[in-house]
Amino acid sequence: MEYRLLGKSGLKVPELCFGAGTLGANNEFFKAWSDTTQAEADRIIGICMDAGLNFFDTADVYSNGSSEEALGKSLKAHKRDDVLISTKTTFRFGEGPNNTGSSRYHMIQQLNGSLKRLGTDYVDVYHMHGFDALTPIDEVMYTLDHFVREGKVRYIACSNFSGWHLMKSLSTSERYGWAKYVGHQVYYSLVGRDYEWELMPLAADQGVGALVWSPLGWGRLTGKIRRGQPLPENSRLQSKVAHDAGPQPDLEHVYKVVDALDEVAKETGKTIPQIALNWLLRRPTISSLIIGARNEEQLKANLGAVGWKLTDEQVKKLDDASKTPVAYPYWHQAQFEERNPFPVSI
Repeated sequence: MEYRLLGKSGLKVPELCFGAGTLGANNEFFKAWSDTTQAEADRIIGICMDAGLNFFDTADVYSNGSSEEALGKSLKAHKRDDVLISTKTTFRFGEGPNNTGSSRYHMIQQLNGSLKRLGTDYVDVYHMHGFDALTPIDEVMYTLDHFVREGKVRYIACSNFSGWHLMKSLSTSERYGWAKYVGHQVYYSLVGRDYEWELMPLAADQGVGALVWSPLGWGRLTGKIRRGQPLPENSRLQSKVAHDAGPQPDLEHVYKVVDALDEVAKETGKTIPQIALNWLLRRPTISSLIIGARNEEQLKANLGAVGWKLTDEQVKKLDDASKTPVAYPYWHQAQFEERNPFPVSI
């Protein structure tokens, strides 16, 4: 397992991160991903640690706090200093007008709740799970800076921000000398390359590392989603709640990408998920890919995505198969590469 700096910070993170949303599942959305028992969670966390994957991501809203509780229980078997914990807040957690958003009120309440559920006195990376357009950015960044100064949070990050959301937040932090976002948790995959349009160039310019969620395209790049075949019974896409909450790529485009992945699989002897993950690891600004697993077998298979590299020709084959039309002004800018070069790949 290789380690990379998280953006323009001194924190080194493994190139793969375990997404703990599969732990403690207690509603339809998360049970569509996995219904992992605590004993299974303990074994999965142990396998991650043995492989050098010591970075674990969760959120307060994942199964209403049960994911944090399950992760915290599993991590008790390991030294706190040996692991990196990431969690998030912003979305609604309970009833009441102030139990949602990124206000100081809600953030203080939620961070303290997360620390209790995780069984720790600090988190290594704390994310704003989404942008709150109703709370002043000054209030958000001041509160996060206070968490860092208190020692309850080591580094701050955001998730699902647009370009202007992120840039305004960075500018606010710079103006007052507050802690800056060093990571951005984003959706990015071979069947969802919108991240490249604006967020990737911004990240390269400002030193913000990408932490990629759903790198297998919301379950579409497992190798089991194929033209003319029914969905696998255990696919999360069988759940309407899970299906509708995620990205909605054109199915013919998915099949085209899978066809290219099949070709590369024959050349490399690797699986389709391993190739899809490895392609992402070569992309600019990527700090870590967040992988989930229903079971030990799936986890071990995903761990096989590291320790090797696709050839330039194989990368180009996948690039070409996964390209889609881009929105304005990005298609216009792309015509003038000498003035708007694409960020350099890893």
